[in-house]
Amino acid sequence: KNYQCTGKYPTVAFDFLGYTFRPRGAERKDGKGLFTGFLPAISNKAAKAIRQEVRSWSLQNKSSKSLYDLARMFNAPIQGWIAYYGRFYRSALNPIWKHLNYKLVLWAARKFKRFRGHRRRAECWLLDVAQRQPDLFAHWRLFYGSKLTG
Repeated sequence: KNYQCTGKYPTVAFDFLGYTFRPRGAERKDGKGLFTGFLPAISNKAAKAIRQEVRSWSLQNKSSKSLYDLARMFNAPIQGWIAYYGRFYRSALNPIWKHLNYKLVLWAARKFKRFRGHRRRAECWLLDVAQRQPDLFAHWRLFYGSKLTG
């Protein structure tokens, strides 16, 4: 179903290989306006599986590890998810990155005594680290840019 099909159908979405294909807003090639296209994005089932994988890492319990150690341990799967699911409609991955950053905030709150009971301070500290070192975690490069590429 796209902007040219005006009929009503009961099912206009399906899942295939971790993507959900459904009508989504898209920009025209000439940049003049939007239209409805039938486009893929990460499926809810795949996003849930990724969040469960992040949960299984138990980041908040790894207070003996440094942030660099965590980045070294978990960057490979993060880069894989970006490469596969980020190919189309990359913004659909934002809830996953928000969840991962939340787990990193919990890690910081356990790791550093000054953040215990002060989750907002831990969030600000993590944001500061992400802005200073965007290459540390693969998903930070999407938001804060890479210092390697300029």
